[in-house]
Amino acid sequence: MPRIEYVPRQFSPERKAIIRRANEICADYAAQGYDLTLRQLYYQFVSRDWLPNQQSEYKRLGDIVSDARLAGLIDWHYIVDRTRNLRGLAHWDNPRQIIDAVASQYLTDRWADQPYRVEVWIEKDALVGVIQRVCNRNDVPYFSCRGYTSQSELWAAARRLSSYAEAGQDPVVIHLGDHDPSGIDMSRDIADRLALFGAHAAKVRRIALNRDQVDLYRPPPNPAKLTDSRARGYIRKHGSSSWELDALDPATLSGLIEDEISAWRDDRLWGAATDRMEREKAVLGAVSRRWVEVQALVGGE
Repeated sequence: MPRIEYVPRQFSPERKAIIRRANEICADYAAQGYDLTLRQLYYQFVSRDWLPNQQSEYKRLGDIVSDARLAGLIDWHYIVDRTRNLRGLAHWDNPRQIIDAVASQYLTDRWADQPYRVEVWIEKDALVGVIQRVCNRNDVPYFSCRGYTSQSELWAAARRLSSYAEAGQDPVVIHLGDHDPSGIDMSRDIADRLALFGAHAAKVRRIALNRDQVDLYRPPPNPAKLTDSRARGYIRKHGSSSWELDALDPATLSGLIEDEISAWRDDRLWGAATDRMEREKAVLGAVSRRWVEVQALVGGE
C-alpha cells in the first residue's frame, strides 16, 4: 500500500497519536473493503471521544492527515475525495480484451420481472462510494441528490418512474439524508415533486437518518442550523441538535440499504433471473476462452 514520503516532517507526540489512531481506523475499514472521506474519519474520532465535535477540530484533523500523508505516514488509498474524479472513455488493446471484459461484466435486468422497481437516492455526493457496493450487488441504480434535487433531475426521474408503473411495476425510491431541518424535509420534497410531475405511484421510503436510528446508534450531534427556515419546527420536535448521515458507520449504512432492498424483492424471481443470466454469461466466457477459433471463423487475423 502506498505510503510515500514527499515532504519530511516531524510530529509532536500528540499528533503522532492522532496519526496512529487514524491508521488503525482506516486499516480496519480497508479490511472490510471500505475507504473513508475525511469527514467520515473525523466522525469515527468523535464517536470514540478522541476529538470534540467542533469545526475547528475537523479542520485540525484534516491538516494533520494531509501532513501525515505527505510525510509517508498514512496510506494514500485510505482517504478519498468522492466529489472530484477524472472521467473518460474506456479503451482496449485488442478485440479479445473487450470480449474478456464483456464475459465477466455481463448483466441482465434481474428486476424486469419483479413487482417493484427500486432506486436508492442519497443526499450527499460524498457518500456515493459507501452505497455503491451494496447497490451494485443488488443491481439497483443509485443517485446523489446533492441536497435538494434539481427540477430537471426530478422531472426526468418522474418520467422514468412513471414508465415503470405503466409497465406494471410499483416504483420505490429509497432515500437517505441528514437528520436536520433540511435533510428531513428533502424526503417530503422528493415525494411532493414526483407527484407534481405525474409519478403518483412512486413510494418514497426514508430509511436514514431517522430519530430511532439516532437513539440506537448515537452518532455525534451538531447544533441545528438556526438560519434554516425549517429550524423552528425541527427544534420543537427534535431539540436543538442535528445529526449527519456521514456519522453512521459505513457497514451500518450498507446494512440498512441491503435490508430495505430485500424487503421489496421477490427472491424466487430474483434467483430464476440470476440463473438465466449466469447461463448466458457462461456462453460469453466460452467465446472468450476460444477467441482464436472465433477469430479464425469470422476471417480475422
